[in-house]
Amino acid sequence: MQIDSVNDIWTAISDQIRNKMPEVSFNVWFKDLRLLEIKQDNLVLGIYSEYKKGILESTYMNILGGCVKEVMGIDMNIKIVVADESGEIISHIAAPANSTYEDTLTFDNFIVGSSNRFAHAASMAVADNPRIIYNPLVIYGPSGVGKTHLMLAIRNHIKKKFPEKKIEYIRCEEFTNQLISALHEGRVNTGNEAVDDFRNNYRNLDVLLIDDIQFIAGKEQTQEEFFNTFNALYQSNKQIVVTMDRPPKEIKTLDARIRGRLEMGLFADITPPDFETRVGIINSKASSLGISFDENIVYYIAEHIKMNTRQLEGVVKKLQAHIQIQNHTPSISVVQSIIKEVVTDTQPEPIKIERIIEEVARSYDVSENDILSRRRTAELAHARQVAMYIARETTELPYQAIGEAFNKDHTTVLYNVRQIEEFLVDHPYEKETIDDIIKNLKSEM
Repeated sequence: MQIDSVNDIWTAISDQIRNKMPEVSFNVWFKDLRLLEIKQDNLVLGIYSEYKKGILESTYMNILGGCVKEVMGIDMNIKIVVADESGEIISHIAAPANSTYEDTLTFDNFIVGSSNRFAHAASMAVADNPRIIYNPLVIYGPSGVGKTHLMLAIRNHIKKKFPEKKIEYIRCEEFTNQLISALHEGRVNTGNEAVDDFRNNYRNLDVLLIDDIQFIAGKEQTQEEFFNTFNALYQSNKQIVVTMDRPPKEIKTLDARIRGRLEMGLFADITPPDFETRVGIINSKASSLGISFDENIVYYIAEHIKMNTRQLEGVVKKLQAHIQIQNHTPSISVVQSIIKEVVTDTQPEPIKIERIIEEVARSYDVSENDILSRRRTAELAHARQVAMYIARETTELPYQAIGEAFNKDHTTVLYNVRQIEEFLVDHPYEKETIDDIIKNLKSEM
């Protein structure tokens, strides 16, 4: 590889790092690193998170230093700093690159209606008085109805009102990936402190907000870690807020202990917005973009997009672009075409085989590589059969295409699918596990 620029240098270093660790560890800790400066024998790297900066410094400096030397040919002094997306170094804890948008999600711009009024009121109460009113607070509802908006509104309100409090908002998948990475480091490196760092980060918080907690269902190690983290925070009178796509009682493979802990708190559901709320969302988004529409256009949009607030906002954004380009108010025919575009753009992508294998591997505590390997232990063979069965249940792929993904012929896939179908007849708990995996996969769509 010819190295002509800072980007080329960092690409080469990243490739070396990737080859020395599992993909999940690389994605959690190194994917967001940026090379900011090289000057003589000094190299400065930037990361948006103070927490990740600490993990990199305490756990990965030897690997990092070795990979830098392999590329540069000399030992270099490596410094990691907290920096924003543009590379500007900041002295406080930075948020992820999309924090500018996340910081705009507040209670003030959350449109309240009959579908979300209770959840909104409960969230405001928690934000005003963390750990005093409702703990834990569990917000549940389908995708696209505003659960994440409320979570971030809670976070942003607490940060403003109680700047001294330590707050962490995280999606459950990221929480799981961080744990997997920490556990791996603990197994391969004697004396490694990655697991302790992970636990200390979450158990010393004042407020923990976890989005889409249903993804821990069926994952024993992640559930155990969350259960212990929950207990540590709850017993210290710290606030916990989680979101889910359905009530805990409907998640059959959720640990009974976790279900019991969640049921100690307050449940607040959000349903798809009614017509009046949809009108309010459209007008609010238009106002924030500095535009306005005739009432008939607003009503038309509200009548034709009923389930998802993201689609409503997507239509408004596209109409803003149309107005800027054409310099006139769009007609109903234009609105119709834009609605079709947005609905098509936001249609869920088909579930991918790779994602099925990843979810099955986590749920059955095996590796993705083992599922795709030729190893035939009973444990791996069963997980492999389950993955094929789920692929057949959740995708439109024919047996031949599924077989190609698993390096098998279509007759093997057909046999394995039928084996699981017969197995599930007499194993209802296993059926609950597989049903939860399928629900989790579909909830990502």
